[in-house]
Amino acid sequence: MAQAPTPDEAKPARRRPRKPRAELPLISLLPNALTLGAICAGLTAIRMAAFGGISLAVALIILAAILDGVDGRVARALGSQSNIGAELDSLADFVNFGVAPAMVLYFWALKDAHELGWAAALIYALCCCLRLARFNVGMKGDTPPDKRFFTGVPSPAGALVALAPLFLSRVLPGHITLPAPFVAGWLVVSGGLMVSRLPTFSMKTTIYAEHAWAALVAVVAGVTLLTVYPWEMLLAFDVIYLVSIVWSVRTARRPEPPPTDAT
Repeated sequence: MAQAPTPDEAKPARRRPRKPRAELPLISLLPNALTLGAICAGLTAIRMAAFGGISLAVALIILAAILDGVDGRVARALGSQSNIGAELDSLADFVNFGVAPAMVLYFWALKDAHELGWAAALIYALCCCLRLARFNVGMKGDTPPDKRFFTGVPSPAGALVALAPLFLSRVLPGHITLPAPFVAGWLVVSGGLMVSRLPTFSMKTTIYAEHAWAALVAVVAGVTLLTVYPWEMLLAFDVIYLVSIVWSVRTARRPEPPPTDAT
């Protein structure tokens, strides 16, 4: 004969109260969406290069660089910085500026060089990885970095510097592919610049307010010329940037000026 349930067993089980679900503004996902879009651009650049679309691959790397410069500023403007966003940004930089340029140059000029070409691509990608790791560690340090300069060439600029042989080839008559040993050597040198201790110009450097109009005119003129003469302007950027490293080395020896009183 079954026993009657006890009073405690007869009571229905109480449901645990649900925890209130945190709400997240949809627009706060925009910075991470931009970063993921940049990764898609970098991966697609590799695919385009594998099928011979070198020009489109370069355009996608430049698009990734633009998105890389925008996503952090959007995150700060929206107040939606997060640890996940910081990790995504580093992963995107490695894919877009470490792997993609190396693979574009490999499919363009190094695949017939076999071991030499692949070794150069690996060295460049690993140098970019080490540069990003050093940058992340430095950001977590107690000593604030000098906002005027980076240590070594940053990965977006390093990618464009690495692609300089391709830009030069497009400027030369007949689009002559440069010799593989030269391209491989340049790729290794570009990787070395990223992991070097050389001070390089930072866009965070301030300018005098009365020079703002000149800077804006220069930006507008640069963008206009880039749309008309893309290869020439990209090559000119590389030349100017490499020359600016000499200026950065000389300027970095001077102490950073104290902040001026705005009042």
